[in-house]
Amino acid sequence: MKTRAEIEEKYKWDLTKFCKNDEDFYDRLAKVEQGIAQFAKYDGKLSDESFLFECLEKECAFLQEFALIAHYASMRLCEDKSDRKANEMNEKLSFVEVKYSNATAFIGVEITKLPTKQLKNLQNNAKFKNYKRYFEAVLRDKKHTLSKREELLLSKMSECIGNESSTFEKFDDVDLQFDDVLDGKGKKHPLNQSNYLVYFESEDRTLRKNTYKELNGRYGKFIHFLATNYINNVKTDCVAAKIRKYKSALSASITNEEASEKVYDMLVSKVRENLDVQHDYFEIKRKMLGLKKFAIYDNAAPVCSASNKKYTYDEAIEIIKSAVAPLGQEYVSLIQRAKDERWIDVYPNKNKQSGAFASHSYGATPVVLTNFEGNLESVFTLAHELGHAMHSYFSMKNQPYQTNDYVIFVAEVASTTNEMLLLRYLLARAKTNEEKIFYYDHFLRQAKSTIYRQTMFAEFEQFAHEMYEKEQPLSAELLCEKYKHLNEIYFGKNVELVPEIQYEWARIPHFFSSFYVYKYATGLISAIKISNSILTDQNFAQKYLKFLSSGCSKDPISLLKMADCDLTKEQTYKEAFDVCRDFVAKWEKIL
Repeated sequence: MKTRAEIEEKYKWDLTKFCKNDEDFYDRLAKVEQGIAQFAKYDGKLSDESFLFECLEKECAFLQEFALIAHYASMRLCEDKSDRKANEMNEKLSFVEVKYSNATAFIGVEITKLPTKQLKNLQNNAKFKNYKRYFEAVLRDKKHTLSKREELLLSKMSECIGNESSTFEKFDDVDLQFDDVLDGKGKKHPLNQSNYLVYFESEDRTLRKNTYKELNGRYGKFIHFLATNYINNVKTDCVAAKIRKYKSALSASITNEEASEKVYDMLVSKVRENLDVQHDYFEIKRKMLGLKKFAIYDNAAPVCSASNKKYTYDEAIEIIKSAVAPLGQEYVSLIQRAKDERWIDVYPNKNKQSGAFASHSYGATPVVLTNFEGNLESVFTLAHELGHAMHSYFSMKNQPYQTNDYVIFVAEVASTTNEMLLLRYLLARAKTNEEKIFYYDHFLRQAKSTIYRQTMFAEFEQFAHEMYEKEQPLSAELLCEKYKHLNEIYFGKNVELVPEIQYEWARIPHFFSSFYVYKYATGLISAIKISNSILTDQNFAQKYLKFLSSGCSKDPISLLKMADCDLTKEQTYKEAFDVCRDFVAKWEKIL
């Protein structure tokens, strides 16, 4: 693999938008750290609206500058995880962040203690117009905010409790080792966190099975440690919710993001009602693969050779531009700008951050990291991350700092809408049945992974939290039994499972960000609905761009309604599952 220095400059992102260089980073960080002291003069004075406004403005300016330099350090580390300078930058940042958090803990407490009438007046005060949503949140969270002393105590305690995710990451990234796995010819293959997906997609069924069993089974050998660590995370969630007077950990998570328990419950209900679509998909794939019995480790098996086509980075950009053309010239030109202005870090290099992501900071254009390999999956990944980047760009362009940063609930909508547009574009131009089948399989695999699988995850973590909240004992055995039972339901009676499936939950890092995963499912359901509207209504693109431009200026459910996507209505889910059924029917027709 190439070193960072061997990658051409045009394929590296430009971080000078955040900081000119390392020296600039340290100069600005020093000023930021010195600036923390300025907040002390506001302590105890925020009932005075002039002091309040001044404090909020200074806080926004501080956070905007801190985010810019933090992005520089974080992205530098992503370029090369072994870079000592980048690691030191991020360590220094963490100290400053904790110092800031402790110094400003009083702000939220004092504002929350303001009389409700005053807070409502501030919402309608022209001087505070950019803080309208802020005060809405304060009023919403008022009964959940603790005293100044308690908030400060929790702020300090956060440094040493709730570290279960870090414990898991260290175990997962450093300590966990896998045995080699055998293929159908008896050849050994080294297994690690980077290559297991390649083996899952192998044409060699024995390799797929052995990989599945070894991967999940290895976690099973440490299941009591892993379960204890996760149960402690569940306890932390539940206790924190109780301290802040939420009815449950789920309620705390949903309330904090202004989402809806009705949407959460409807998602689970509608996915359960439409499990037959996933079961039909597995049956078609069984026939396609010529198997007597479809197994859980056959899900990612290739159904045709159309996936072997290779693409250059330049070709990928052009294809994506063509796919998103229905969104208008500005959107297309921004894709080109992302390439020309080096928003994107394209290729893998030694010690580079794996995977892909997009990130943004107010005052600079977004950045995207990929590890482009030239296959079709890389093209979809690039389209996905550029969707995030476009969402960030439009929100930063059209919103003040206070309302530019959209919440996680809507974060996956723009990215998966890009993917849906790309899929439809490629499918419309498929020349053979083999190509069509490849795209059908790609879509249905995504639906399986993003809608069905993430909803199953959501059911699992809801079970774990509710057990603790009901003062029922949690154990490794109980968690494994529940996870196995959920897989039996979601995969159906005609899919063969393996005993090691019961341990799979223990390797899912998202469980340490409780009630996060269901948003992937609602995101794809929304994207299917929105992409259909884009392609069938010439005037719809403007509605969608308005959604992209709205940041967090409204609650996320209301924002999606701007794009005619109402997750509180059954019809939205029906449209998404109808598309899934249509893909299944079209595939079955050409078998």
